Amino acid sequence: MTRVILYTGKGGVGKTSIAAATGLHCAQLGYRTIVVSTDPAHSLSDSLDAVVGPEPVSLAPNFWAQEIDVLHQMDKYWRNVQEYLAAILAWRGLDDIIAEEVAVIPGMDELASLLQIVYLQQSGKYDLVIVDCAPTAETLRFLSFPEAARWYLERIFPIQRQVVRLARPVLRSFSNMPLPDDELFGVIEQLGKDLGSMQAMLSDPNISSVRLVLNPDKMVIKEAQRTLTYVTLYGFTVDAVIVNRIIPDEVVDPYFAAWRQSQSRNMELIEEAFAPLPLFRVPTFPQEMVGIELLRQMAAAAYGDVDPAQLLHREPIYDLQKENGVYRLRYALPLASRESLDLTRKREELIIRVGPHKRSLLLPDTLARLPVASARYVAGYLEITFAKAAADD
Repeated sequence: MTRVILYTGKGGVGKTSIAAATGLHCAQLGYRTIVVSTDPAHSLSDSLDAVVGPEPVSLAPNFWAQEIDVLHQMDKYWRNVQEYLAAILAWRGLDDIIAEEVAVIPGMDELASLLQIVYLQQSGKYDLVIVDCAPTAETLRFLSFPEAARWYLERIFPIQRQVVRLARPVLRSFSNMPLPDDELFGVIEQLGKDLGSMQAMLSDPNISSVRLVLNPDKMVIKEAQRTLTYVTLYGFTVDAVIVNRIIPDEVVDPYFAAWRQSQSRNMELIEEAFAPLPLFRVPTFPQEMVGIELLRQMAAAAYGDVDPAQLLHREPIYDLQKENGVYRLRYALPLASRESLDLTRKREELIIRVGPHKRSLLLPDTLARLPVASARYVAGYLEITFAKAAADD
């Protein structure tokens, strides 16, 4: 079965380099590997120091790369959808060329990327699909898109289709406004089915997992913690954390002394925040790591003898569920005792202490506004219940 691994992180942490390096490393291990960039501001070509376009290109044995282009994808797979949108805009007086360029509805970037990833995963051509995602906020929209879009297509789309069928004869009698035909509706109906495949693929840990890339800097760590919470909320599996650009101990220049001390403190914070996820450390190199050979060196330093194509951590760190309007967070704490547990709340931050150890969870906005109603330790799990929002009472 083809694995899908998504690398995400705050802009500038080096996730494109990590994704490309991982892909090259896996290709050397014998996996047929493709690295796909979904970031509209593509930098995969720059990282590999090679020409990468909107179609897969072979750059090394067992290794391919692709930068997804939404206009190219629409022209290839949904030409009739784009032509209809462009016709509507042209009918409203927009220049034909401009109409075609702007006939990309919000969410189309995410949709084009998701459909291409599903196609690659199901094509049988690859053993591993590595996704170089856009920065964190865009990645979260990307991961939540299938569920949101399916809701629209399953509830609103059938009504719109029926309305158009009934209104078409009347509208054509006094207006030349372009109307969608049954072929177009058929394309959109198929899209709804494809979205179901996407959701199933992304939420199955045997197929897909997310990896967080960060630097040992406080602001980056905080964002990565929020990302972990949101990704868990959406039901996806995070199986590893890659800490990039760590200053090596052998760097003795006084200029880096304070910075190295800060990174050392922040590494302790990272270990507290993301345990028990496996951590992979990537040093700061003395040169820019660009090109296939240097990226292979980066991967060797990061993974050592570990096979990064495998699922590296199966069990979810915590589980977040909503039942009858009430959110419950279950956090696995095997072998803990009630007496050793302590729970503290600081605005959007939950601090869990077990004896001398602590774990900080940054809550998503949905929960950050809700007070904790109760907390209990049962059968190896700390279960935290949040009070309902006032509007739900």
